[in-house]
Amino acid sequence: MTETHSRFAGKIAVLIDHAADGLHSPVRELLTIARDLGQPVAVSFEAPTAQVEADLAALGIAELIVVDIDADWHLTAVAAEGLTAAALECDAKLVLATTTFENREIVALTARRLGAGLVADARPEIGADGQLQAFKRVFAGTWDVVSEFETERAVMTVRANTVQASTVEPTAYPTRTIEVAASAWAKSATLVTRTLHEHTGATRPPLAEAAYVVAGGRGTLGDFSAVEELADALGAAVGATRDAVDEGWVDHDAQIGQTGVTVAPRVYIGAGISGAPHHRGGMQAAQTIIAVNTDPETPLFEICDFAVVGDLGEVLPQAAKHLREYREQS
Repeated sequence: MTETHSRFAGKIAVLIDHAADGLHSPVRELLTIARDLGQPVAVSFEAPTAQVEADLAALGIAELIVVDIDADWHLTAVAAEGLTAAALECDAKLVLATTTFENREIVALTARRLGAGLVADARPEIGADGQLQAFKRVFAGTWDVVSEFETERAVMTVRANTVQASTVEPTAYPTRTIEVAASAWAKSATLVTRTLHEHTGATRPPLAEAAYVVAGGRGTLGDFSAVEELADALGAAVGATRDAVDEGWVDHDAQIGQTGVTVAPRVYIGAGISGAPHHRGGMQAAQTIIAVNTDPETPLFEICDFAVVGDLGEVLPQAAKHLREYREQS
């Protein structure tokens, strides 16, 4: 991030989702981005816990707006009306949200209500002319696109691991609650049941948020033990290709690709993965790509930073062993 004198500098509404134990990592990154661009205003549909309040103070927010809406905010239409009201209340020129399936729908509805331009899965930056820009990769990571907004307001979703979250000296911030009356249209749907699915693995992070990902493909022959061993040694999430999911070797939640989860970790390790366009479209934004395959001509080697020609059943356990030894010594 550079200068903050564009017309979008100032109040930036940031939709936050949080748990009792604090803010999720992607939200921390989002607030870091907003702080670099202007004045972040956190928007929540829940009263914050003490830990969340402390996290927000350390991330340098200018204000917290709690939306009290007279309908179930878990419905995307209701959430969009609440977010729109909060953005107008603080006169935000930019609205940011993390990239999730729910948020994609929420921000689309919000942008429509605000008459704002919308760019999904992008990174906001300030251009040389002082205007807000959205940087993103498209067509399975083969093109970099920079967009500028022609509207007064802008709305964006940002992928996890886009930046490294950073904190500042905690400062007090005002909190206010706004009451919002949902429209009859937003209330026309009824939420019958809602089930929270915890991510698998006691110590593994959620796949979409993970800074480190170890993925396996058809080359595992259905045995993901080496993939899981390295993931646990690295503190990484476990991913898979569509072929591995279709074979029933892993759950669909682990699928990385254009019809699965899109990841952008700091390090992605693909083991026994050929690198089909479908899969590459979901992981090519990784900062560092490591590929392990017995075939030296595998397509994934064409885009990786480090290529290891070898049997994943031997390479991955060795890597896990060295990682554990390194951590024991440090």
